[in-house]
Amino acid sequence: MKRLTLFVKGNVDVRDSLHFCRIGGELSWNGINEVLRKRHPKSLARIKHETWTRSDALLECNGSVPQALTGRDLPLGPYSLASQFSDAVFTASANAIILSIQPDVTTSLMRHRRDGFLFYPSGAEAWAPADRAGLQSDYEANGLLSVDAALNNLAAVVAKIRRHSEVPILIYNLSPIIPGDQIHCYAGVGETFSTRIRKFNLALAGLSEDTGISIIDVDAIVARHGADALKLDAVHLKPQGYLLLAEEVVRVLDDLGVLDTATQ
Repeated sequence: MKRLTLFVKGNVDVRDSLHFCRIGGELSWNGINEVLRKRHPKSLARIKHETWTRSDALLECNGSVPQALTGRDLPLGPYSLASQFSDAVFTASANAIILSIQPDVTTSLMRHRRDGFLFYPSGAEAWAPADRAGLQSDYEANGLLSVDAALNNLAAVVAKIRRHSEVPILIYNLSPIIPGDQIHCYAGVGETFSTRIRKFNLALAGLSEDTGISIIDVDAIVARHGADALKLDAVHLKPQGYLLLAEEVVRVLDDLGVLDTATQ
């Protein structure tokens, strides 16, 4: 059996397609190895997954939790302090690294007023009153990233990874089809979520041209097979959608020769 290691830094799109997906507490898709068993039965993938808050926060990480958060027992769900402030993606030993633009498209963060670090207070509405009060007094809102800022950050992330390793880097884009969206005139509407996704997808194509990263084209896959059939909401897919994404990742890895680098 050949084994390859994939370092996956991202949220529901990469985790649910490559690692596992649970819906209603039940396992509905068991990840990339389901595809490998059928298409490359002598290969097995080990997934090292970390959640990711945003590219600017990732670039600021040094691998240590800031002192202001050390020892805090905050219910952050999948966005643990260890994961939020990890810099392991830059030094990981892996056959390929897989990222996503989803965090930069969707996430607003908080910045610590005194120490300056970025933080994602996941689930803050359920925190203890003292913790919520501390969040309001010690942090200020840091809104969504612009497309230009995000893609400059992603270029820096790619460059920093490549200072350690030349392994292939794959980045998921997003499908801009939003279930229930029926806008037909954009006058006075401002930037919609679907428009924002389209801008990011186009910029990501430019990043691929400049750096040689590979794109996992979620947009094209959803378009080919139908958004109504594959999407649950703006960012979550149905199990069939995650199967198709995993198949595309395997195709790209095979095309790049990654499966040949797996070890016995």
